[in-house]
Amino acid sequence: MKPKQILFTVLHWTWGLSQNLVGGLGYLLLRGGHRHERWNGAFVTYIEAPGFGGVSLGKFIFMNPSRGDGWAHDTRVHEFGHCVQSIVLGPLYWVVVALPSILWCNLPPLVKWREKNKISYYQLYCEGWANVWGAAWTGERFVTEEMLARGRFGKAWDQNNRRCD
Repeated sequence: MKPKQILFTVLHWTWGLSQNLVGGLGYLLLRGGHRHERWNGAFVTYIEAPGFGGVSLGKFIFMNPSRGDGWAHDTRVHEFGHCVQSIVLGPLYWVVVALPSILWCNLPPLVKWREKNKISYYQLYCEGWANVWGAAWTGERFVTEEMLARGRFGKAWDQNNRRCD
């Protein structure tokens, strides 16, 4: 194991312990009947469920693979960004990232407001931040048109990842 991977694991199981306990429990409960893989030090569990996109709890990523390869690639990178946020914020992750993200994604008035005003899901600070850090830490580039056009903080970007306001 490389020093970066060791540090990643140690931080997750110390500073980010609460997220990993919840994510680890989910991983154990879903270990049968689902495809799993290790990716960049994270555990990815694929769950095919209508309406489900993805969630990251510490170094445990749960995501829907049935929306196409490009979407799955971009979601894996995005959710890995949340893994990084988890080791930076530790127990503050629940308040700074998890709660705002859950509300932004699922609260019907917010969903309607985003749709009505054509606001990108990634414009919420913690979602755009997850995209930036996921891409930076994994070295992966986004591949879907949505992420190429609006993926970083919900703003349009050109091919060289410069903001196009």
